[in-house]
Amino acid sequence: MSEKSDRKLTKRTIDALAATGKDAVHWDRDLQGFGVRVYSTGRKVFVVQTRGPQGPKRVTLGRCGQLLADDARKQAAEAIDRIKRGLEPFPEPVEPELTVAGLAERYMQGHVAVNCRKRTQVNYRYVIEAHILPELGELSISEVDRSRVAKFHYGLRETPQAANNAVRILSRMFSMAEAWELAPPGRNPCRAVRRYREVRRERFLTPGEYREVGRVLKEAEANGSVSPPAAAALRLLMLTGCRKNEIVRLRWDDVDRVARELRLSETKTGPRSVPLTPAVEAVLDRIPRNGDNPWVIAGKKGGAHMVNVDAVWIRLRAKAGLEDVRIHDLRHSWASRALALGESLSMIGKLMGHGQVATTARYAHLARDTEKASAAKVGGSIGADILGPDADAA
Repeated sequence: MSEKSDRKLTKRTIDALAATGKDAVHWDRDLQGFGVRVYSTGRKVFVVQTRGPQGPKRVTLGRCGQLLADDARKQAAEAIDRIKRGLEPFPEPVEPELTVAGLAERYMQGHVAVNCRKRTQVNYRYVIEAHILPELGELSISEVDRSRVAKFHYGLRETPQAANNAVRILSRMFSMAEAWELAPPGRNPCRAVRRYREVRRERFLTPGEYREVGRVLKEAEANGSVSPPAAAALRLLMLTGCRKNEIVRLRWDDVDRVARELRLSETKTGPRSVPLTPAVEAVLDRIPRNGDNPWVIAGKKGGAHMVNVDAVWIRLRAKAGLEDVRIHDLRHSWASRALALGESLSMIGKLMGHGQVATTARYAHLARDTEKASAAKVGGSIGADILGPDADAA
């Protein structure tokens, strides 16, 4: 049952409404379609009823007492207007804007976990949790502008490489936000932030240092301080120029004796083959097979590969007096020796599995040194013929 009323619905008039044993609706005097339903139990709720293009419609706004009369009146006016225009009485609730922390988690789960290797996932997770989230995590996406990113980048200025890497990952997060339509296109706040210049560390073993490493490695293997698998891993790193994980995760099935190559299926730049040279074959021939273990560089646990080759190298380099040589410098040293022997940058890039020409180009200055030495050798030979014995003095 409903009753027409000449009263304006206020807190006082609503409190005065009493239950009559049946449900009743009391309408507001000023706003047509706005009323209070009083149930037989005495419970009171605000309601709206009006006609739209599809016919009459009644909706409940909320319970009296929990919703103030003035607030209910405003909501009722908006609902009545929407119904008359053929819309739903209440607009869809606006989802809260995603924070940088929320974007980071979605980026890790929706992109990195699907497209990146486990090691890359670990690296990304570390950068996000160690650098990005503490400074920007609680901000919404729209709050992160160029000035905030520049300030964030500047805060890491003592470690330029870490600063650049953090902004690089943050930029990829915002690029994915655009692709997922979580941010407007062309609004990546990282694009205009100028990166710090990174000075690449260069350390190459000289022939004398190679000999010293060989001597110390042979001595350590003889006295048992270095296991045969660890010694083999270090020798293979020096002989092939491969990345550490490419050797540590090498399987016996990857060694093709017929084609004389190592078939690397999981590398930083995709599958590739490494020529099986006589020196590499000699190292492989000396590696004892560990039962059914599929790994060439077997670990102590059955069926596992070695995981602590870095620790072995740290002990070994100390004995050789080469504390400043990282295990990755063995790869750089391989490239340096190849250049000294006259190999081209393009060939070296292919042999080392570089995915981009720019990666190999870092050795260009070494190539120029080799060119100068070759030019001096050729020029000296011709000079001796055309300038006489005084050519060298000149």
